[in-house]
Amino acid sequence: MTENQDSSRALEKAAAKSEQVAKNTQAAAVSTAVAAHAAKTSAERTTELAADRTALAFERTYAAWVRTGLVGLASGVGASKLLDGVVPPLVIKLATAALLLFAVFCFVAAVWRILFRIVAPSPDVPHIPRWLMVGVNAVLTVTTIAALYGVFVVRGF
Repeated sequence: MTENQDSSRALEKAAAKSEQVAKNTQAAAVSTAVAAHAAKTSAERTTELAADRTALAFERTYAAWVRTGLVGLASGVGASKLLDGVVPPLVIKLATAALLLFAVFCFVAAVWRILFRIVAPSPDVPHIPRWLMVGVNAVLTVTTIAALYGVFVVRGF
C-alpha cells in the first residue's frame, strides 16, 4: 500500500501542478488579449492623430498661400505709389502688374488646393468650411483684379 500511496501522492502533485499551469496559461491568454486590444487601440489612435496633423498642415498651407497673396497685393499697390516719379512709368506698371498677378495666382492656388485635393482619413479636428475659404479667396481675387484695373485703366497705361 505504500507504493499505492506514493503513486497517489505523485498523481495529486501532478494534478495540482497541471491545474496551476492551466491557471497561469489562462492568465497569460487574458493578458495577451488585453495587450492586443491596447495595441490595436494605440494603432487606431496613431492613425487618427496622423489624420489630425494632415488636416492642420493643410490649413497652415492654405494660410501661407493667402498670406503670400496678401503680401503680393500690398506690395503691388505699394510699388505703384512709392515708385511714382522715381522710375519710368512703364517699369512701375510692369512691377505692379507682376506683383498683383502673383497675388491672384496665390489666391487661386489656395482655392485650387481646397477644391481638388485627395481626401485623407477623417480627422477629429474641425475643418474650416470650404465655402468660407472659397469666399474669402474670391473676395481677395476680385480686390486684386480691381487694383489691377485701377493701376492700368484709371491711372492710364
